[in-house]
Amino acid sequence: MHHIRVRRLGAVVAFAAAVAAPAFADATADTLAAMRAATDRYRDVDAALADGYLRDPMNHCFTAEMMGMPPEWGVMGIHYFRPDLLGVTATEPKVDGNGLHLDFNQPSILIYEPQADGSLELVAVENLVFRASWEAAGNAAPPTFLGRTWDHMLDDPKTAALDEAHGFAEHYDQHVWLYRDNPKGPL
Repeated sequence: MHHIRVRRLGAVVAFAAAVAAPAFADATADTLAAMRAATDRYRDVDAALADGYLRDPMNHCFTAEMMGMPPEWGVMGIHYFRPDLLGVTATEPKVDGNGLHLDFNQPSILIYEPQADGSLELVAVENLVFRASWEAAGNAAPPTFLGRTWDHMLDDPKTAALDEAHGFAEHYDQHVWLYRDNPKGPL
């Protein structure tokens, strides 16, 4: 009798997982579609500038290697950010702030890839919260989005030539590759 219950329980768990996976995939697809609809106007960098986004003062097209990651991970792009959404309080020596903005339909950062003709192509959106402000607001764990914990970014003093936090104070961030396929997925 015990063996049958275990087998039935296993079947119920397998069934529940099979039902939940498409539901999660649908929710993710719907969320990403809504984000694309909300940010599509920013494919034109002039629209981003008109809405208050500023080009990263470091003016770097960040590579994985610059941030202490394997070079084969490629290039991230040039960041344009909204100081008001980040709650920017300083830009020197690094961008720092107190904002707790989490809305990916109005992301705090847009990421553009430079094109051969000098234009910029929107490839991803990002949100970022500074760790100190996040924790001061009573959050014990990093933020999550669609079940994924945001990346914890800080500079490693042992790699002075690198900029793992890409010009920002210690923070949590989440990129969403809405406009460019990423072999590792959209998050």
